[in-house]
Amino acid sequence: MPEVIFPGPEGRLEGRYHPQKDRDAPIAIVLHPHPQFGGTMNNRVVYNLHYAFYNLGFTVLRFNFRGVGRSQGEYDQGIGELSDAASALDYLQSMNTGSKHCWVAGFSFGAWIGMQLLMRRPEITGFVSVAPPANMYDFSFLAPCPSSGLVINGSADRVAPPADTETFVNKLHDQKGITITHDVVEGAGHFFEDPHMDTMIGTVQGYVRRRLTENTR
Repeated sequence: MPEVIFPGPEGRLEGRYHPQKDRDAPIAIVLHPHPQFGGTMNNRVVYNLHYAFYNLGFTVLRFNFRGVGRSQGEYDQGIGELSDAASALDYLQSMNTGSKHCWVAGFSFGAWIGMQLLMRRPEITGFVSVAPPANMYDFSFLAPCPSSGLVINGSADRVAPPADTETFVNKLHDQKGITITHDVVEGAGHFFEDPHMDTMIGTVQGYVRRRLTENTR
């Protein structure tokens, strides 16, 4: 899988780009957890999400936010990281101009950034939000949430408690024109330690596969 360096708002960003042979393949971007708590694009959840999308026929990009790995810049409270994600999506789109589907997936802090990217980019057709930390970050900007997606979390998550995730999902459920699917992996913690990783990834793949065949927003 090629290592790529592409321009970001504060200098170069480092990523892993995994193209399909089909030039019209759907595209997906995967966003990693909090940079100040050891989050990188090689986080196990991020890595597995990357391959989940690739194995469904997506061309996929994951990358390091500013100040992580070989990405230039420094942590910017989520504001700069959102700009990084927008630059990464620009880069991915510039190489896949024939793609009809565009998805964003994020884990933890990356889920928060991913949902903000969703609000800014109307071309995003679906999202996967893994363990969104609704207890730490304000998700009220999703008014309304512009596209359907999957929220998935563990029942034993101590970082982002399930009760907060449920409150967040219930607010989204009230919105018309989109369908939010919520799945809870029984017994899983925030990082989906084994054996829960396979369950989570299987659920994500089943959901995305279904959406691609339905061809809906």
